[in-house]
Amino acid sequence: MSRLELYERRTYDVAVGEMSQVLNLYASEGWPALEAGNHSRHLVGYFVSDTGPLHQLIHMWRFDSDAQRREFWANLFADEKFIKFAVRLRPLLIRQEIQLLQSAPWGPRP
Repeated sequence: MSRLELYERRTYDVAVGEMSQVLNLYASEGWPALEAGNHSRHLVGYFVSDTGPLHQLIHMWRFDSDAQRREFWANLFADEKFIKFAVRLRPLLIRQEIQLLQSAPWGPRP
């Protein structure tokens, strides 16, 4: 049986009319900060909702353990470039939801 992995889904509800600004900010500051700090190595992907609840930016992360996940977020939030981006992003968001998921012991994984 293969090892289970921990996935973290972060869903941000974006203020109506602000998605283009959020996407531009991620493209110009957020993603470059993640890449520069080597923080993107745990990223599965970013997604924008197209049906169901709209105005959502969703990202998925993959970790080997909760300890690795906690260390990752501590390191990311200590990164000055990322925090500079986050301070600009926060006013565009209405709410954030975090869901932790464990991989099933069968089937494909991202």
